[in-house]
Amino acid sequence: MNRRHFLQWSLAVGLSAKVCAADQPNGWEEADKVLQQATASGQVKSATLHVLQKGSAVTRAYGASTTNDSMFLLGSISKPICVTALMRLYDQNEFQLSDKLSKYLPKFTGEGRENVTLRHVLTHTSGLPDQLANNAELRRSHAKLTKFVEHAQQAPLSFAPGTRYQYSSMGILLATHIAEKLSGKDILSLVEETVFRPLKMERSAQGLGRFSLDDMVPAQTEFAAPEAGSGDPTAKSWDWNSLYWRKLGAPWGTTHCSAPDVAKFLSEYLFERGTVLKPETARLVRTNQNPAGLKPRGIGFDVGPQLGGDGCSDETFGHTGSTGTLAWADPATETICVVLTSLPARAVDPHPRQLASAPIAARG
Repeated sequence: MNRRHFLQWSLAVGLSAKVCAADQPNGWEEADKVLQQATASGQVKSATLHVLQKGSAVTRAYGASTTNDSMFLLGSISKPICVTALMRLYDQNEFQLSDKLSKYLPKFTGEGRENVTLRHVLTHTSGLPDQLANNAELRRSHAKLTKFVEHAQQAPLSFAPGTRYQYSSMGILLATHIAEKLSGKDILSLVEETVFRPLKMERSAQGLGRFSLDDMVPAQTEFAAPEAGSGDPTAKSWDWNSLYWRKLGAPWGTTHCSAPDVAKFLSEYLFERGTVLKPETARLVRTNQNPAGLKPRGIGFDVGPQLGGDGCSDETFGHTGSTGTLAWADPATETICVVLTSLPARAVDPHPRQLASAPIAARG
């Protein structure tokens, strides 16, 4: 991005969508209409749309109490953010992707675990499960992250590492726990210091950080995933809206950000500025690392055109979140699209986040 484009982007971040048509990103009107209708009908309580396209950016909030800077529970968009903190240590030669987890986690051995590498867990090819079998029990007891780590190291592998793809939140947990061991800092502090501050993400927190529960957009938990309580009244002490979960800072799902801040994060990779990671590391992280025959994945990122919709290139990278969030960047068109909603992903198909993203992708 050249200086003129960077200045345009800097000034535009956080502005209302009420700008002249010539300044609107391609597909903006259709995306805007989708979210206006979804919130007006009551289907979606809160949403924010942010689009950056070739240097011009627009943000709009939807819902009665939502603003451009409203902070949403990102769900799994947390994964690439927390992995970025780990990859800062990679840039400092603290580890290699080929390193076995057992090098840093001595208890992670037996039944094939000694063959699991950092590359495996970061590309979801380790064989580790997505959620622990006793996930609800741990959350009900308000377990700390260290307790999840302890149980994740004992979880059985579903297949020999590197032979299959299986989405694994627990793999990301163990990878980021290694970042904690190498840095001597907990993941909440590490993400704040190595990602949020350098990128000036001032409306972001791993867990609650300096913010309070009232600063965060509530999730529509009646449509939540089973592992998040499924709207069960008895799960209110540990569901997505509970103080416990919002404070925990789980690296697989408890990052809070505004839509413009998520765009700042993606722009670090899209434009390879080197603020957080070396350009060559940023390229590594955002591109496919899995062999032919397995689902393409970057290092913590999902990759491929399916993220945004028809029109996105194979270079597209980003992530979705079960809380109702979607964020992607396409180097081919210099487009970033962030759709944050309070409606869980499993509530409806197609989800408004997909319907809002599609025209941006098609006309990028």
